[in-house]
Amino acid sequence: MSKHNYRGVIFDWDGTLMNSEARIVAAIQYAAAQNNLPVLSDHESKQIIGLSLQNAVAQLYPTIAEDLTTIQAVSEAYTEHFLHESQVPMTPFPFADELLEALLDEGYKLAVATGKSRRGLDEVLKLTGFGRFFDITRTPIESASKPNPLMLQQIMTHWNWSAEQVVMVGDTTFDMEMAANIGMDRIALHHGVHHPAQLAAFNPVAALEDLGSLRHYLLS
Repeated sequence: MSKHNYRGVIFDWDGTLMNSEARIVAAIQYAAAQNNLPVLSDHESKQIIGLSLQNAVAQLYPTIAEDLTTIQAVSEAYTEHFLHESQVPMTPFPFADELLEALLDEGYKLAVATGKSRRGLDEVLKLTGFGRFFDITRTPIESASKPNPLMLQQIMTHWNWSAEQVVMVGDTTFDMEMAANIGMDRIALHHGVHHPAQLAAFNPVAALEDLGSLRHYLLS
């Protein structure tokens, strides 16, 4: 067990382990244009990264928040473009695989709690080969969108551990708020979407610049 007494680490995916911000933004803008919605700026579009896709669309376009047919059409256009059509590159952040290997070697159990769809997460885990690292993964498809803490509760139930034995790692306020909602420690990463000051409002136990720093924090 580490000096922090954590037994498990739960990671967000996009913006935390995967540098996919540009690809997500491009796909959101494409899906909007395909459905005759205003194409928002990069800054506006990226603020919803971390939410479930349907919640993200509804938040970006409140005028269609009750139009489930249009939200579904935008979501489907986004998913298809993101997974199979986009030429915008995405890669894991530096040290991602080394970090995950080191945590497993130290005896941690690892999980993912993400706003991605189940289909989207499964495809990127296969693409990166990272699926082997995680004991359990959760998406809003079988749970609830952040900041509802249901994903974390499901993971803890699977492990039969309490919130005090687990830490959440993420780059958005949605990650921080989700963990805070059930009294779980949270670590903020600054290489993702939301500004450090936004993350600091949720009192993370650590605020780190990259995954190399996270490895040092958890394993030193």
